[in-house]
Amino acid sequence: MSSRGEVDLSAFCAGKLERGRPRWVEAAWLCCQALLFGTWLPGTCWRVGLLRLFGARIGCGVVIKPLTRVKFPWRLKMGNHSWIGESVWLDDLGEISIGSNCCISQGAYLCTGSHDWSDPAFGLIVRPIVLCDGSWVGARAVVCPGVTVSEQAVAAAGSVVTKDIPAFEIHAGNPARFTRNRILGLLPDSSD
Repeated sequence: MSSRGEVDLSAFCAGKLERGRPRWVEAAWLCCQALLFGTWLPGTCWRVGLLRLFGARIGCGVVIKPLTRVKFPWRLKMGNHSWIGESVWLDDLGEISIGSNCCISQGAYLCTGSHDWSDPAFGLIVRPIVLCDGSWVGARAVVCPGVTVSEQAVAAAGSVVTKDIPAFEIHAGNPARFTRNRILGLLPDSSD
């Protein structure tokens, strides 16, 4: 063993994760997700109903497209008139709070869990994600644990968001960085 230590994944303890519901509830959700919720079957109302049945707090007018994945519905909160596009993965080991009038575009990944790279046992780190009212997470963007996307802010398509995005700002890239302010009601400059 070197003086810097070595990773020992056999020492990892998954039992430290507070799952939030009994195992049978989690198993029932996994079955519902595999057979119904996460499929190509069309329909939003019944998807919203399933999420609510399993403890999600969801407002009115929410749109959820096919192939969406949700790890723990009881850790999901959504405001009114928010949209979730096809193939979005809400990996909510911790709470994901989505405000009203938010858009999460196709293939986006919101991840509330990671690992402590300095811990030889690769200890679990869980932090919530908050999407404030009017925010938009672009297609195939990744939002990392502990991030807040503030009011009317945008995480551009393909971005990897590791830090909070302030209100009315657009961030893009890997890691996501400020590109410009979001001014609602004006058409984007076609030269961008």
